[in-house]
Amino acid sequence: MNWLRDRYHLARAYLADLWYRHPSRDLVVVGVTGTKGKSTVVELLAAIFDAAGEKTAFLSSARVKMGEQVDWNRTGNSMPGLGALQRFLRQAARAGCRYAFLEVTSQGVLQHRHRFIEWDAAVFTNLAPEHIEAHGSFEAYRDAKLSFFESAARSAKADRVVVVNKDDLSAHFFIEVAERGGARVIEVPVRARGEELQLAGKWVSVPMNLENAALAAAYAEVCSVPRHLIRSALDAFQGVPGRLEYIQERPFAAVVDYAHTPDSLARVYEHLKNTHHGHLVCVLGAAGGGRDKWKRPEMGKTAAEFCDTIILTNEDPYNEDPAQILSEIESGTSGFRGPIFKIVERREALAKAFALAKPGDVVVATGKGSESFIHFAKGKKSAWSERDEMKKLLNI
Repeated sequence: MNWLRDRYHLARAYLADLWYRHPSRDLVVVGVTGTKGKSTVVELLAAIFDAAGEKTAFLSSARVKMGEQVDWNRTGNSMPGLGALQRFLRQAARAGCRYAFLEVTSQGVLQHRHRFIEWDAAVFTNLAPEHIEAHGSFEAYRDAKLSFFESAARSAKADRVVVVNKDDLSAHFFIEVAERGGARVIEVPVRARGEELQLAGKWVSVPMNLENAALAAAYAEVCSVPRHLIRSALDAFQGVPGRLEYIQERPFAAVVDYAHTPDSLARVYEHLKNTHHGHLVCVLGAAGGGRDKWKRPEMGKTAAEFCDTIILTNEDPYNEDPAQILSEIESGTSGFRGPIFKIVERREALAKAFALAKPGDVVVATGKGSESFIHFAKGKKSAWSERDEMKKLLNI
């Protein structure tokens, strides 16, 4: 059955490429993969190349861009199937775009959604445990990312380039695969290069965003974009909606972020702790029901390490009991001395956080970011905008 399913997805990818007449041949196509930072790098690349006078398109988990038009990604999927990628590329070519920037996910790779796209470049951001239950192990998860890199390195395009975060512990795997495929490898020491950029925008106060900027700048330099244009585009960048986005700053800060792994959660909390002096009031859930259950106590452990108040709430329960998910997160908070609230209704959880916050504190809600729905059992979903709900509750 698994073999048949695999062949089915491969055949769909092949037929979609035929149906849309090999659209990647008419574009410069760049794929961005990794655990964190994909959406930000995709949008940074578009910002840089737009500033350089190119017409660009991108598809990320947050938004979709086609030339001048930018809209929310309402598919709920950063690498949608059923031929959506090939259709998107054909639309980009018809719109006169030269560059197309795509997120590449491990689960999309499992379903061969990266196949039959002729890649010009691949960018690797970083790697941390994610989707372990879907893949079976961290190594299998990593191998899915490597499979994309192998495809990109062996693409039919003449000048293949891969850009690798040299600081990541898994970087050597990606470098080796790219070199075997004959691609040009750009190894980027992202921490040092990020600091060299000397960017002034508020969004780059987050160390990880500086790293993302370094990767985007490195690819732009390969394409001979002048450094002054790269710098000006990065300075003007406003950030990705739902990624460490401030809804308000006073009397207390209210922040939305997409962090949904223990590692990304820790980075967000650590940054907010370092940049604010008040208490950290954390509203969080865990990855969707039915998957990545291993993360739940780890998310609780991370929250217990950094937060002063923890409010556990619904995220995407799917077919699981939300209360059970919250209990599993709470199991990782042993030793935490602050208050813990379990409020399944997410709107009520946000309201509780705002009621508890005092001047100088930070309320941070993670997990939903710019997503448009909360998913429940039997395919049901409810429209949701974390940003809009916060604004309503704060009367902004």
